[in-house]
Amino acid sequence: MKKLITWMTDVFAPKANKIVKNPWVASVQDSILTAIPMIFIGSFATILSLVKNVWKFFPDFSMLSTFSFGLFSLFLAYLLPEAIMTHKNHKDVAKAAGLAGIAFFLLMTYPTFSKAGNLVLNINLLGTGGMLTALVSGLFVGFIMNIASKFQFFGEDSSLPDFVATWFNTLIPIIVVLLIGWGFTFQLHFNMSAAITNLLMPLVNIGGSFGGFVLIIFLGYSFLYTFGISSWIIYPVEIAIALPGIAANAQQVANGGAPTHIFVEEVIDMFVIGGGGATLALAIMMAFMAKSARMKMVGRAGLIPSIFNINEPIVFGAPIAFNPILMVPMWIMGLVGPISAWIVMKIGLVPIPDHVFGLWYLPTPIFAFFATKSFAGVLYVLVLFILSWFVYLPFFRAADSVALKQEAADEED
Repeated sequence: MKKLITWMTDVFAPKANKIVKNPWVASVQDSILTAIPMIFIGSFATILSLVKNVWKFFPDFSMLSTFSFGLFSLFLAYLLPEAIMTHKNHKDVAKAAGLAGIAFFLLMTYPTFSKAGNLVLNINLLGTGGMLTALVSGLFVGFIMNIASKFQFFGEDSSLPDFVATWFNTLIPIIVVLLIGWGFTFQLHFNMSAAITNLLMPLVNIGGSFGGFVLIIFLGYSFLYTFGISSWIIYPVEIAIALPGIAANAQQVANGGAPTHIFVEEVIDMFVIGGGGATLALAIMMAFMAKSARMKMVGRAGLIPSIFNINEPIVFGAPIAFNPILMVPMWIMGLVGPISAWIVMKIGLVPIPDHVFGLWYLPTPIFAFFATKSFAGVLYVLVLFILSWFVYLPFFRAADSVALKQEAADEED
């Protein structure tokens, strides 16, 4: 283990750091980190809202989540182009690029207008459901604005006030961005969000097979997630398979048989211990073992949400997203989780759920007990947690070491 940690810290981490310092990758990471407070607020609001399921008199805090983390893609649409311009040393047009990012993103969410003239937006696309659209929009706007910044009408030696020069230098690229958005949405009637869903829907054809189960869960809960794309992007595909599966299981049991469909939501929720990629172990390490002040702070702030399987604070705060060091163990657990669940249920070590139990926010061992109606499910979760601990440990050590060195360098500066 010591040799692996040394190799991770001294060999792998420096090479991975070069990737992180790429201005485009760094911009995505910075924009997500800037929005972290909204993620924390949304996470805790979600936990508070769960109390209302037990005590009806408890206030409904769901709107706090809706207007914080529920607008995450909208925030990202502004922050990403702004960060790109900053990293490309075009700070004078950074805010203008951010505003163009918001406009282009909203255009690409395929807005409609009611007969009364009211603008109608899909709230789901403003939150996690639109993250891929926001990333594509932000990168595109950043690309256009970066090119335009190299061909400015008025340079630094202009007699015009800086803000006036910025107006004229950004007019044409912003018009180009808006015209492209207008053309795609209102002329070609192209719905980017629908196109993304349609692109993923062929995965439904591989149905509840072992390969389909592993691939879909790996993509949605680990691989895409490490690129800042929420697992909600895969939800239409996942639910199209999982709901008929649990219904078929219930019918089989009602007919006196045994459930056979493993690709159901209840199984998926058993191995996302602490959230997609089984990140609870990492949250605990960060909270109690990190030497880096930032890692320790994020770990402690994200620990309670992680216990309730809400890991956005850890994924975007550690961060795991766009962090080559921590992406790898999340990919590993993204494969180990569904593969192990399929095996233990296929050979009968753990019962296959035969009823709907949608309380995914319960701590995973508790959820596993009620979903499988057995202690075998609890034991499986505990074994998987121990395994996740050893998977994350060397990568955590390396990431913590890098963060510590960065903090030391920042103090010297």
